[in-house]
Amino acid sequence: MSTADTVVHIVDDEEAVRNSLAFLLSSAGFAVRVHESATAFLAVAAGIHNGCLVTDLRMPDMDGVELLRRLSAAEAMLPAIVVTGHGDVHMAVEAMKAGALDFIEKPFSDEVMIASITRAVEQAASRVSEESGREQTRSRLLSLSERERQVLKGVVAGQPNKTIAAELGISPRTVEVYRASLMGKMQAKSLAELVRMVLDLGPDVLEGL
Repeated sequence: MSTADTVVHIVDDEEAVRNSLAFLLSSAGFAVRVHESATAFLAVAAGIHNGCLVTDLRMPDMDGVELLRRLSAAEAMLPAIVVTGHGDVHMAVEAMKAGALDFIEKPFSDEVMIASITRAVEQAASRVSEESGREQTRSRLLSLSERERQVLKGVVAGQPNKTIAAELGISPRTVEVYRASLMGKMQAKSLAELVRMVLDLGPDVLEGL
């Protein structure tokens, strides 16, 4: 997933600040969307699949720390940068604990903001790419036969072919045939890559094989 597809979401209750930051980032080539409050952003956050967040720390309806906490609770967290005023370092640290990627103190230079946003956008794009890869792996798992899934479970558990064969009541040679077939369907170039693909999906997927 290209970083060009990543939208930078700006949350600030001051219109002048929103517009100024949006102009800066748009001029630097970023796709931007502005939100007038944390509440307004939360209302659409669940539908954002490739974005990062720049939020002011102090806002009247909900501060930036609480916004991050609610995003995390809703499993809608994005790579986030909080913008802080003078004397807000304690709150900025709390924001980092709540999952913020970075915090920037006012007044900030354009270069500092753009560098931080670039890191956040790259992280967002990387996350989307990783999730896309996991979706492809899930889809490929569905293409496996029941016997291939049984062999895969043994392989991921680290069992040798002889052990898998004995448990399934087939010959080691037949296990090799199934293993070669499932590696082809999973598009795994090596045994290590195959194991990593499945482990990245989490324990629930392995148990379901």
